[in-house]
Formats: sequence, C-alpha cells, structure tokens
Amino acid sequence: MTLPPTASLHQAPDCFYSRWQSVNDWLLAKAGFWRPAPFMEPNPVWSLTYPELADWLENLSEQDCETYQQQLPQLADVLSRWLPGLNRYRELVALPGLASAEACRDAALPEVAAVDMPGRKRLQAGAFLAAVAPLTHPVLDWCCGKGHLSRTLARQGDIGVLGWEWDPALVDDGNRLAGRFQDSVRLCTQDVMAPELIWPKGRQGVALHACGDLHRRLMALGSAAGAPRLSFSPCCYHLTAAGKYTPMAARTRAYPGRLEVSQNELRLAVQETVTAPARVRLQTGQASAWRLGFDVLQRALTGNQTYLPVPSHPVRLNAEGFEAFCRWAAERKQLALPASVDWAHWEHRGYQRHRQVRRHELLRHVFRRPLELWMVLDYAVYLEEQGYRVTLGRFCDRSLTPRNLLLDAVRG
Repeated sequence: MTLPPTASLHQAPDCFYSRWQSVNDWLLAKAGFWRPAPFMEPNPVWSLTYPELADWLENLSEQDCETYQQQLPQLADVLSRWLPGLNRYRELVALPGLASAEACRDAALPEVAAVDMPGRKRLQAGAFLAAVAPLTHPVLDWCCGKGHLSRTLARQGDIGVLGWEWDPALVDDGNRLAGRFQDSVRLCTQDVMAPELIWPKGRQGVALHACGDLHRRLMALGSAAGAPRLSFSPCCYHLTAAGKYTPMAARTRAYPGRLEVSQNELRLAVQETVTAPARVRLQTGQASAWRLGFDVLQRALTGNQTYLPVPSHPVRLNAEGFEAFCRWAAERKQLALPASVDWAHWEHRGYQRHRQVRRHELLRHVFRRPLELWMVLDYAVYLEEQGYRVTLGRFCDRSLTPRNLLLDAVRG
C-alpha cells in the first residue's frame, strides 16, 4: 500500500521554543490551581481564595461533570469568568491534525490480519502510519511489543521492519504473527535502556506510545547516531528514574523562569482515559470512595491532616464491604481502630469526598494538555538542536486515544 505524503506542518525556526516559553509561563502563573492533588487535599488554597469558583464546581451535576470532562475547552471558557488567564487555553493547546480520518482507516491492518490486536490499537497503528507516510528508510520499531505497529508499517512497502522488545514472550508471539501473515518484520529481544546499545545504522526510529524514559532514550540514542528520521508518540511521561522532570533541550533548561515539575505531578498529563465500561467505572468509584472514607477516618482518629496512602487492596474485599476494607487498610498502616466505629457514617463521608474530588479534578484537568505540551515542545526544541526538522501534531482523534501527539523529526 502506498500513501500520499503528509502535508508539511513544520514550524518555523524558534516557533517551538517561543511556544514552549508561553506554555511554561502560563503554567507557572497558574500553578496554585493544578499542583494540589484533589485526592490528597480536601481544602486547597485556591478553594479558599476563590470560594465562588469552588461552590460552582461542587454544585455541578454528574451529567455536567461528564460533559465538561469531554469538553475541556468549553470548561476553560466558563472558568475564565473567575480566572481570566484561562481564555488563552484554546490558543495554547491548538495543534494541526496530521492525517485525515479516511487515510487513517485505509492505513490500518485489515481486521482479518489483526490477530491478537485490540480494535483501538489496530486503528491507532493505522493512524500513525497515515501521519508519517511515506516511509523511505528501513524502520526500527522501538519497544514494539508484539509488533502491531511493525506489521502495519510493513504493509506500506518493502522497507524492512526491525522491532526491539525486552519481553521474549511478546517477541515470539510477534514473529509468529509476522510469519503467519508473511509480513516483512523481524522482532528481537532487546533492552533499549542497555548502556551498550548501538543504533542500527540508517534506520528510522518509530514508537507508538513508548513510555517516559523509553521515548526519551529513543530521542537521545537515535539523534546521537544520526538516525535519518525519528517519529514517535510519547506516553506516560511520569515513568522515569528521576524524581523530577529535567528538560532535554539546552535552551529550555537555561530558561530563567523554568517550571519545576515533580515526577508525581507529571501524572496529571496522562490522567485522561477513553470512557470505561459502566461496570469498571462503578468499581473504580467505589474503590476511590473507600480510600477517601478511610482517609477521613484516619485524620479524625490521629489528627494527621496529610493523606495516608494505602496499597492496592485484594479483589475479595470488593464484596466484603467498607468495614473489611478499612480493617485491612488499618492493619497495613499499623493504625489501631476503636472498638466502636460508625462505618456507615465514614463510608458516606468517603462518597462525599469522592464527589468533591471529581469536581475539583475538573479544574485541574484543564491544565492536563498544556502540561503535556510543555514536555513535548521541549522534545521538539531538543530535536531541532540535534539538527532535525520537526513536525508536531495530532495523529488521531482523542476518542481513539488521548495520547494522540506525534513528533516527526527528519534529519536536516
């Protein structure tokens, strides 16, 4: 299959850096609204400073919450009534689409060949190919898993796809599928973080949703080796060995008003998910309410006003009830419970907190995409510093995956 080349959407020199500065300064000025984690802080400073804003959020209906969660630009417009700086939201997050919906569908593997490939992954891989076609160099699929993207790219033509994946079982499954469907793909077991790793000469690097340090390693190793092209969609920015994010580009690192973001705060950038089934959402809501109920209880018992995290609980407790969960959590945290506890009261308080958290998170989620762009624009500046011409845009609609940003860097 041959696809038409993507229209040029390369930014002019300094555009990425100046845009990064704008996003950086905007996030820094509004840090008091997105740094406090609602799950851990019942009364953040902003709710005391802007009581009318807090009241408006906390009185939203469930339907309002659902609507605004899916329409954050509209929410930013409404919130600008209290926070004028939010009227720049649309300008800050605007990015071009890199391929048409029709091209994305045409580039996806036929369903009959998409064995072991979830429907969304099949379409995501097709959208990725549509955004980067045509491919003119042999390809290295970085952190390839079973090679779903590898097999999709191989259908474009005889380019030869090599995939690297650390899990031998996934490599075996992927090679089996490639052989079954006669795809020109070879997967190899490889730890991409290995210090002695050498980039295969002349290969274009691609990665669909490589996490944190993995996609940063792709950029560093590939650019140092002079890879002719690097095309990747980053994900899970918080998965890093570092305690905080340090920008990769020399220019962004040197910026005097640079934002400091902790590893935990990086989680905000990936807190968006495509709507889960009702059953899963109900279970997730119950688990959150129980944790919050236990937290309210422990604060009342100990006087400690800091959130007390507990590990993931056994699935069996879902059927045993709130009391069983609290007794299990108290044992894990070595907290002595009184002989008599009004469990219904504290469970109710937990659901009240869960309702509040959901609404406070709406405000925080307005800053989710700008924080992601703050990192991705840094990547773009870094790649330009390494001698690449960079394109940044959306390779698919957010309904297919919220992690829909793609950086395409071509050696100058």
